[in-house]
Amino acid sequence: MGGAAAAATVIVGLIALGTFDATPEPSGIPAGANSFMLVLAVGLAVGFGAYAAVEWLQTRRLDSIARQFDTRTIVLIPIAIAINVVLGQTVASALKLPVYLDSIGTILVGVLAGPIAGAATGLLSNLAWTFLLAGSPFGSPYAWPFAIVAAEIGLLAGVFGYAGVFRSRTGTTPARLVGGVAVAVLLLGGLAWYGVVPFYRGLCADIAPRPGGTPQGLCFQLFEDGPIDPLFVTLAIGLAAVVVIALVALVLRLARDRDLGVVYVLVAGAACGVVSALIAAPIAALVFGGVTGSGTDLLVAAFQQAGSDLQTAVLQQSLISDPIDKTITYLIVFTLLGAVSRRVAARYPQGERALGTLEA
Repeated sequence: MGGAAAAATVIVGLIALGTFDATPEPSGIPAGANSFMLVLAVGLAVGFGAYAAVEWLQTRRLDSIARQFDTRTIVLIPIAIAINVVLGQTVASALKLPVYLDSIGTILVGVLAGPIAGAATGLLSNLAWTFLLAGSPFGSPYAWPFAIVAAEIGLLAGVFGYAGVFRSRTGTTPARLVGGVAVAVLLLGGLAWYGVVPFYRGLCADIAPRPGGTPQGLCFQLFEDGPIDPLFVTLAIGLAAVVVIALVALVLRLARDRDLGVVYVLVAGAACGVVSALIAAPIAALVFGGVTGSGTDLLVAAFQQAGSDLQTAVLQQSLISDPIDKTITYLIVFTLLGAVSRRVAARYPQGERALGTLEA
């Protein structure tokens, strides 16, 4: 009911909004972005209001919402927001990679506290990223239009957590474990090999000279061109180390405990990525013209050079980057949850159910 109300509100709002004003403001953001995001914000508010109204009419209570925001969740949310912003800004500012890694905190809250708490964390993360941190090294004008995508990521994480996707499934028979891992490797490896690698092979064509006259290419490289704040270089190295450690820990966990849960998490992450791509692509194309200041801009340029129009190129890029990004993020969160004490996790509103101490 809430989703239908939100979608209807957004559709009506966009029709009433009419032509999008693409005139750039001093920040480089189109003037129509404010109106566009206002429509999305109203849609979210109407959807949440409809959900709350239905529950109130049925039970005269709002327990499903209130119980997700206990003291522990309220303390965890700002920590999760800080994780999102620091990691997301590091990837955007220093690394030239077709991923974001800006939703680890959102997914943690969604899994442990519930879908509404997760959606609120994602929404607040992107708003804080743009407005509260404006003028600081961690501020980004590109974050806030994607607040609705961040909310969707938190919502789905809460749903997957409630369904038990993040539960450990230790003691799997060797045959099933090998089969599950093979499926996971094929899914993620095939997505990367056929969806990403071919486009990076052709990204070395010079497209414009740099101010000094040096040719500017689109070749893949780890760090962005030009001067980079040493803070982000340090954070980028630390982030790379964390990702490697998490993946190594995941492999060791698979070998030691024969945990098939990784396959469930991989499929859920890829599914979340597809949904996120379908929502984010129109925003990236309409508001930013496909250029969001991240490593994904390379893929958009590659698809356009291959003959795709802007909207198609952005969608193609999103359907590659988002599933890979969310799959990696889900695996990292799964590893982190496996390292957390069950007693601590069970104290969160959805912790027992999400991690398997309470059966569905």
